[in-house]
Amino acid sequence: MLRPTENHLRVARTARYFELGGPESAQSSSQQIASRPVVSLWFVLHGYSQLARDFVQYFADAAGPTRLIVAPEALNRYYLAPPEAGPAAERPVGATWMTREDRDNEIADYVSYLDTLYEALQPRLSIDARVEVIGFSQGAATATRWALHGHVPVSRLILWGGLLPPETPLDEPALRRSRLTLVAGSRDQYLTADRLEAEEQRLAAAGIPLRVIRFDGRHSLKRDVIRQLAAE
Repeated sequence: MLRPTENHLRVARTARYFELGGPESAQSSSQQIASRPVVSLWFVLHGYSQLARDFVQYFADAAGPTRLIVAPEALNRYYLAPPEAGPAAERPVGATWMTREDRDNEIADYVSYLDTLYEALQPRLSIDARVEVIGFSQGAATATRWALHGHVPVSRLILWGGLLPPETPLDEPALRRSRLTLVAGSRDQYLTADRLEAEEQRLAAAGIPLRVIRFDGRHSLKRDVIRQLAAE
């Protein structure tokens, strides 16, 4: 019996992303405000089964005329309920950054996609703009891989409800340049206290500076913590 051969072909894709803030959001007709460049750019990467349109709303309080919040959406969308649950028009849709299938190419594709998005936004940034990346849940691994293998100069890497992906080399210089912060709910059912403590010890042994923020909650975002991060 003949076996199929695996092949790959690069194709163009149309990616979707959402924005909050930036000079265009200023509630003023002042030309001075409208012309000010972005000095703080946040990339916020959603988790498994989420959509960027909904995810970005959590960061509304952090957005402003000089801070632009950008929420890229993962390229792989799917229905969250089976066909028997109802017609396609009524079934919710989510997105995922990757699966285990064709893993390496999936990672390379989203790193390239996020690099392209960053390059498209550069004309709107000040020369000394701070770029911060926040990855939630599955987005934490995506954020880490992009910070380490992409072209974006990350000044702060925030992993929320997720950890560094297991293949991350702890001697990677980019990991030390990015101010690493872990955020977790006290009752997070995925990032448990034991897992978080083990990661803290592992990174401490490798000499990687780390900040940990805990809040009362489960595997979810917390607007109070987002406001805290924005104020720093």
